[in-house]
Amino acid sequence: MSVAMTVDPDFHERYERALASLRGLSVGDALGSQFSIPANYGVLQSGGLPAGPWRWSDDTEMAASVMAGLVVHGRIDQDTLAASFAEHHDAARGYSANVDRMLRAIRQEGGDWRELAAGIFNGQGSWGNGAAMRVAPLGAWYAGDMEQAAHQAEISAYTTHQHREAVVGAMAVATAAALVADLPGPKAPAELLTEVLELMPRSAVQAGLRRARDMIDYADVGTVAAVLGCGRRTSAPDTVPFALWAVARHLDDYEGALRSTARAGGDVDTTCAIVGGIVAARPSGAPPLEWERRTEPLPDWLQGHFRHKGGTGAAEADAGVR
Repeated sequence: MSVAMTVDPDFHERYERALASLRGLSVGDALGSQFSIPANYGVLQSGGLPAGPWRWSDDTEMAASVMAGLVVHGRIDQDTLAASFAEHHDAARGYSANVDRMLRAIRQEGGDWRELAAGIFNGQGSWGNGAAMRVAPLGAWYAGDMEQAAHQAEISAYTTHQHREAVVGAMAVATAAALVADLPGPKAPAELLTEVLELMPRSAVQAGLRRARDMIDYADVGTVAAVLGCGRRTSAPDTVPFALWAVARHLDDYEGALRSTARAGGDVDTTCAIVGGIVAARPSGAPPLEWERRTEPLPDWLQGHFRHKGGTGAAEADAGVR
């Protein structure tokens, strides 16, 4: 399938960065998911690797829809994104009960995502980490433009998560990815968190990021996770600050970032997906090749979105989905 693109002189650079982030996200997600298998826990904690293939979860499936929407529109179109989430929803990937019901209602009953997302938790909306887990490729797409990354992340979050904390969590992850992808990027760990904080509205996520910055020199991941949380509550405030702390501590070390993140426990597939997606947004943060080989390929349906023509008449490019 070919998709006509509007003119964007930076399209190919955006595309390559976002794809690198998506691959890093999928590897982190898939590796983190291995912690749900009891036999693998000791192997991972001792520094080994479980046998492949590593199967990714809803984190990657939803991030793929974010990526596809950027390729088609060059920005977030909420209706397209919600439709893609519903079309490609695979309940076996580990969706939360609320999002699972919502996507089934959209696909099977023609439900309106606006009403469905707004009605979760008696009208409060979900403050879970689902909007944050999928958004790193969007941040990589907007490398260097942190305000636009935060704005587009906010728009993307509302399709499923309308509680302010969930929205700010997505904004924080996208802003961090935009910073990391903008080479040479932050020069010191605390700098990343400081720059993200400058764009975050007052919230529990913002308060958690401040604590993460205060703990940037702590080396004991267990202590940091005990203070910041590590996703055990599956909320954005309990997930995003710790994930960004791990990124800041390992900006150019994908393996170190993922092993540190995983050691904390909690919602490991989600924290590793967030961390992997941000760190991989820059070339020095690519996953080890062996880890990529063990990870399940990205969804087959993405191949159609990854064949495109630039608005200036450039030749078709193929992302080579693994």
